Amino acid sequence: MKDMKVIVIGSSHGGFEAVEELLLDYPEAEIQWYEKGDFVSFLSCGMQLYLEGLVKDVNSVRYATKEGMEKKGVHVFVQQEVTEIHPEKHEVTVHNLVDDQKRIEKYDKLIVSTGAVPVNLPVPGNDLENIYFMRGRDWAIKLKKATVEPEIQNVVVIGSGYIGIEAAEAFSKAGKQVTVIDILPRILGTYLDPEFTDVLAPELEQHHVKLALGQSVQKFVGEAGKVKQVVTDKGTFDADLVVEAAGVKPNTAWLEGTLELNQDHTIKTDRYQRTNQPDIFAVGDATYVNYAPTDQMSKIALATNARRQGRYAVKNLEKENTPTPAVSGSSALSVFKYHFASTGVKDATADSSHLKVASVYVEDTFRPPFVPADHNAKVQFKLTYSPENGRILGAQIMSTADVTANINTISFAIQQHATVNDLAYADFFFQPGFDRPWNIMNVAAQKAQREMEK
Repeated sequence: MKDMKVIVIGSSHGGFEAVEELLLDYPEAEIQWYEKGDFVSFLSCGMQLYLEGLVKDVNSVRYATKEGMEKKGVHVFVQQEVTEIHPEKHEVTVHNLVDDQKRIEKYDKLIVSTGAVPVNLPVPGNDLENIYFMRGRDWAIKLKKATVEPEIQNVVVIGSGYIGIEAAEAFSKAGKQVTVIDILPRILGTYLDPEFTDVLAPELEQHHVKLALGQSVQKFVGEAGKVKQVVTDKGTFDADLVVEAAGVKPNTAWLEGTLELNQDHTIKTDRYQRTNQPDIFAVGDATYVNYAPTDQMSKIALATNARRQGRYAVKNLEKENTPTPAVSGSSALSVFKYHFASTGVKDATADSSHLKVASVYVEDTFRPPFVPADHNAKVQFKLTYSPENGRILGAQIMSTADVTANINTISFAIQQHATVNDLAYADFFFQPGFDRPWNIMNVAAQKAQREMEK
């Protein structure tokens, strides 16, 4: 469509990829890209690297710059917030946060990628100073200052998912005394089964990260307006700084009554990223994705999912060409010396996925036995599959060696509906400097075969 005007709201993963695809597929379109903040496309997933000093410049933790995108022909608006959508008129209201002026902009197509915001626990004292969040450039700068602030010695992290563990490690490496509080009984409980978390928990504690699990935060106690303690149902913890990482909620309150929302306030879309309103698409953390193991729409907030959705919203901009591909929910993280990755269903999440599963667990060495132990780390691997037909449903891997890329193979196997029979003797290279004659994925699938034959 010539002379088409497309407005993209939000400049993180989903919004950025939508703009990139628009430049490829609709080079003649007018693209307006809106960012409420003063900085385009900051990547919160790179925050730990910045806090630990591996990345020196906070302004480099991004996909794109305003100037660079404008050279490509994109009209980039920062510190300008889209506050209302008028679907029947194909218009949006834009609030310029610099001069406090409002204006109306028309669109032919609209892509909403406003993401999610951190949950601020609804307990007494949650408005005290020194309660921070691990999201966005402004918080990254504040957190970086906190790592070198001598008055901050005791840091309490609330939440033991990926973001919480990243915060705990960063502040531990900065020499702080860290406590991680979580209502769940295990760290990283939605990502890993106990075989793995039972190794990671002592690793954290060896690095002066205290774990206070199975506890519910009751209140924050302050002194002179600053947080000083976190009180749970089981204890009281000193805190010069609190980092809340207890989840996110969709940034959709402003869309109530305009777009159809799910019960959890995410935006309801079809598999082409279309909302209930014509010519309005939604992508990113405020939407669902098609979860490959179940073929059901699920809430899985990952950058990779948002990026894929952004691309496919544009591919389906004028007609429903191709649904956004199903995903496996793959992710990875380092916890001090350990590196792990997981994908798909685990024993710990099988019930919520409403699937009947079986799993096999194997341990092996990274390389053949003749390689010296100091160059031959132990590898833990768990494969989850359907006991009815052997379809691969998920996997987890961990080692002090970086073997995380194996999970990409399992993710692809899940999406292709591959079985343990397909994986058992799949052709993977062998070279003693890299791996063993049978890749650990082969070993696990062969074990699963034997289990199914019993």
